[in-house]
Formats: sequence, structure tokens, C-alpha cells
Amino acid sequence: MSFDPFSLSGKRVLVTGASSGIGRQIAISCSGMGAVVVATGRNAARLDETMGRLHGDGHIAVAADLTDAAQRKTLVAAAGKVDGIVLAAGMSRLVPFRMTSEKHLDETFRNNTFAPLLLTQAMVAARQLSAGGSIVFIASIGSHVGPVASTAYAASKAALLGAMRSIAQEVGGKAIRANCIAPGYVRTPMLEGLGQAGGQLDALVELAPLGLGEPEDVANAAVFYLSDASRWITRTYFVVDGGLTIPMSIY
Repeated sequence: MSFDPFSLSGKRVLVTGASSGIGRQIAISCSGMGAVVVATGRNAARLDETMGRLHGDGHIAVAADLTDAAQRKTLVAAAGKVDGIVLAAGMSRLVPFRMTSEKHLDETFRNNTFAPLLLTQAMVAARQLSAGGSIVFIASIGSHVGPVASTAYAASKAALLGAMRSIAQEVGGKAIRANCIAPGYVRTPMLEGLGQAGGQLDALVELAPLGLGEPEDVANAAVFYLSDASRWITRTYFVVDGGLTIPMSIY
């Protein structure tokens, strides 16, 4: 049998935010590529729905709020030794800068920056990430294009980029990789919520040559970063946006 560098067979992967959207699809896609998945999310009922869609056996679900230290500790203990971590949990809310409050900044950073970093730190400190493993942060194109009314969100996701590059330096001695994926506009419940809150999404999607993305598009990128196919790739920032962030018209 020929070796498939994109296979996740024999790997165990922890996926946060697995109860919906991109995180859910990443969990499904990882299981389809042969991985045993540790799926976590806040909503236990929605997490059960994800579990029902996974391929293969041996997967576990751990309902947890990653902004809570005790619940992070429980998750780390339940996850066991893993070969990869995908940090997809997060939040987004449109708030104009003139209306941005300390409470909003704190909530956004706790969910989008502090929680994934502290969970990763706990897994690394407990030596629960195998040599040759992979850490994948789900950032956003907002981290470098700065959408309107998204100051806190853009800043919280941009912080992951610098943190990821520093983390990769420290774990590289064990051949552990750390990378970011920056999705554009993807068809998810979060995107629908932004549209209902007044985001001009249709106009923005029209700027992308390949249109609106699907969760599978981001999940495929995550599978690549988790697989041995990316064994020599670390400290990178992979934009998956259908060409949105480099608009140009020559007509």
C-alpha cells in the first residue's frame, strides 16, 4: 500500500469549536481522513449532533467553556495525548469603534485569544502534544484587512499570528509545528449572524473571484496542516478567502 501524506490515520486530534460552523466541519473532515477526534464546544446538544456526523469509532466529546480555567483543565485531562490541535472556537460581534467598550474588548479577547492560547499552553506543558504534532489556530482575514466595526475582533485574531510564530519557535525542537489559517467569508451560523446585524456581506462576497466559501474549504486546509504533508511547514499564515483580500480590476 502506498503512503498517503494527507491521511490522518493513526492520529488523534483535538478540535475546539466543534459544535458548529468551521469547527464542526473540521472535526467531521478529520474523522473522514482517519483521525480519532476529541471534539469540544460549549453547547452539549450541538456537540452531540457533531458526534453523530463523525466517521469511524473512538471519538469523544467534552462540553467545555474554554474561557473557564477549571473547564480547560478538565478538557486537557480528557483529551489525553494528541497529534494535533485545531483551535476554531471563537466569537464575532459588529461594534463600531466609537461604541467599543472595555467589556466588549475583554469578552472578545477572552474568547478569541486568551482561551486558545491558554489551552495550547496547558496541552504543551502537560506534554500531551506528540512529537511531530501540529497546532492550528483559526484566525481570520479580519486580522490583516480590518473590517469596519470589527476593531476588537480584528485585533484578537491578529494577536494569534504573533503568538503562533513565537509558539512555533519554542515547540519546534520536538518537530511540533504551529500555523494559522485565515478564512474569508464562509457560510456558517456566525456569518449569518453578522449579516443580520447589519454587515454588508453581499457586497463583500462579490469582491471574491471564487465567491462565498464553505466550511469544507477551511477544513481541507486544516487537514493539510495536521497531516504529514505539511511536516516542513511552520510559522505560516494561510489565507483561504476565495481571493477576496487582493481585489483588482483591470477593466
